[in-house]
Amino acid sequence: MSEKLSVAGGEIAFDVAGEGPLVVLAHGMGDSRRSYRFVMPALVAAGYRVANVDIRGCGESSSTWASYGRGDIAGDLLAVIRHLGGPAVIVGQSISGGAATVAAATAPQDVAGVIELAPFTRLQRFDARGLLRNSHHRKGMIRLAGMLLRGSVSAWLSYLDLAIPRKPVDWEEERANISRDLSDPARMAALRAMGRTTPADAGAQLPHVSVPVLIVMGSADPDWADPRAEGEGVLGELPTGIGELAVIDGAGHYPHVERPDEVVDLAFPFLRTVFAAHAGSTDA
Repeated sequence: MSEKLSVAGGEIAFDVAGEGPLVVLAHGMGDSRRSYRFVMPALVAAGYRVANVDIRGCGESSSTWASYGRGDIAGDLLAVIRHLGGPAVIVGQSISGGAATVAAATAPQDVAGVIELAPFTRLQRFDARGLLRNSHHRKGMIRLAGMLLRGSVSAWLSYLDLAIPRKPVDWEEERANISRDLSDPARMAALRAMGRTTPADAGAQLPHVSVPVLIVMGSADPDWADPRAEGEGVLGELPTGIGELAVIDGAGHYPHVERPDEVVDLAFPFLRTVFAAHAGSTDA
């Protein structure tokens, strides 16, 4: 059942299911909480209370906001955690990976751990060599540019066709849902605004994260010339020993959509360890 939480500037919509330690799911830009349709049931069945959030500007959340930065999204996620009663592990994809970093660094009492899927969590520098040598990356950036410059729904859908190399069984239906959502000018404006944000705010917080972090990258993610190197770069800016990296071979920018079983298999041991450690520290 969908719930809505009033925060400064609008309302955040989310679903909650299950019982147990809290896991909060946050999707990427231009998407909705449907993105976790294959992951949420597995987490609930494993004994977690799962809140699946439509981030600001997306899904059933308010469509118009003053700003769409990672710090803004982090504040919304923390509001949901405090409303439901945390602490929580945040699973954030793309822009929401950066938001999860900000939330963890600024409110460790509310965030027990973070799983970042294909995250934009640090400042990106123009990589001319990467664009020249990696046609997959070059095509992705051209299609994203078409969305940013023209507000083109077709350019965004073309990007998704590249960014999700292994299509889920319901892809035609979900593609139509995304097309319908972004045909709303306010939703497209939110997507373009998110695309123009910088992850520098999240990158500045990486050294201040004190909770465990799992980074999951897809080796075929068109958003980077070298996805593994990007994941390693994020790890290198975290405090020593708190982060780990997993790379799913052949997956794109949406591993939770393409390879939900593999993402869940990576998440389960991380979640068990994080919540067991948190329970131990609370008992002590």
